[in-house]
Amino acid sequence: MDAKLVERLKEIVGSEHIFDKYEDRYCYTYDASFITVGKKEVPELIVYPGSKEEVAEVLKLANEYKIPIIPRGAGSNVSGGTISRSDAIVMVLTRMNKIINIDRKNMIAELEPGVITAEFQTQVEKLDLFYPPDPASKAFSTMGGNVAECAGGPRGAKYGVTRDYVLGLEVVLPSGQILNVGARTMKSVAGYDLTRLFVGSEGTLCVITKIIVKLLPLPEAKKTMLAIFDDLYKASETVAQVFMAGIIPTTLELLDNIYIKNIEDYVKIGLPIDAEAVLLIEVDGDALVLDKQINTISEICKEYGARDVKVAQNEKEAEDLWVARRSAFAAVSRVRPTIIGEDCTVPRDKIPEVVKKIREISAKYNIIIAVLGHAGDGNLHATILTDERDHEEMARVERAIEEIFIATLEAKGTLTGEHGVGRAKGKYLHLEVGKEGIDLMKALKKTMDPNNILNPGQMLGE
Repeated sequence: MDAKLVERLKEIVGSEHIFDKYEDRYCYTYDASFITVGKKEVPELIVYPGSKEEVAEVLKLANEYKIPIIPRGAGSNVSGGTISRSDAIVMVLTRMNKIINIDRKNMIAELEPGVITAEFQTQVEKLDLFYPPDPASKAFSTMGGNVAECAGGPRGAKYGVTRDYVLGLEVVLPSGQILNVGARTMKSVAGYDLTRLFVGSEGTLCVITKIIVKLLPLPEAKKTMLAIFDDLYKASETVAQVFMAGIIPTTLELLDNIYIKNIEDYVKIGLPIDAEAVLLIEVDGDALVLDKQINTISEICKEYGARDVKVAQNEKEAEDLWVARRSAFAAVSRVRPTIIGEDCTVPRDKIPEVVKKIREISAKYNIIIAVLGHAGDGNLHATILTDERDHEEMARVERAIEEIFIATLEAKGTLTGEHGVGRAKGKYLHLEVGKEGIDLMKALKKTMDPNNILNPGQMLGE
């Protein structure tokens, strides 16, 4: 890399916040996705800016030298959205980790992108407030990364995803211009909704330097239950029936037998390893109505084939179930060396149809596909357990993934409900949005980033 450029970067962020040793740079050739690039994509440099001004100056330099910048938080995304390339600088935002303000009266908060999601939730809950989005990676993922990917999580059934809580942003555009969008108010229709444009843009249109989110009152109480089924499809059919009864659970998670057995082997809390599926269901709100909701859901589950329904009797039993759920991907990752967790999302009433199709695809290509889902919002994690070193099997995996996506779109679903597109799904995006959609997205990217500085190769290719 040009020595003068390196010196100028040191002047901007400080020499202690630049890393150029090979072993440091190599760490950024992977994230939490199955995509690996290794030695061929070791970045030129790693920089850790500490303010919006430093971010802006780095981006101005990048334009001057025509060198790509890859924004990155904790690298916990599973779509390949923060993997390096050999000609790039990786910009890590974790130094910017302050909760600037929690405004209890107006129920909003301002924070920097490097704040850890779970730590932010803990701080607002001390004030009897609630930030609902809860990605499985919340213990280490950053809020900036959550916004860039529009992260979801189990509570999406009732509370929605990250974009539903972002009121405004401070961003740095690819040119280095600092821009504030949105407002601190609960509603604003002043011009185009640029906030929503940037949420979920996966580091291709801006670098996020401040986030304004709305908060909710902390629910008074919650109840958790486990419904056990001997038939995966009956468990799938039950999902829509719960909502048709007029109840909106906080979470409604579906796990198949592969997940059940591996989670139980991993955490040993007494999950029924002979069951074909379980539904993990939680409701929250007014303590006086929760028992009624739980009883109604229990009756529905039994009517649609549950052999047993277990209600957590205390906070520890409930937490054990959620510890088990949060360990799901870690548990099945021991089955094969490579785990590919898709996140196709369909209307709730289409879940049985798509689950059945996933099972057929698994048998057709002779590969292991475990099924887990935020079934309450139709989000299915078809989890392919494979070995990337087996090229013949990986060829079958590629064909299986495409068929899963086609089945999803035929069911009026979407390719990704919360993981994002990244490198992993870029080549499939046209199946959902068409050529016209791709062309419009490329035109937006070209207008906002004429030198293709920010995260080139993501979503739309080069």
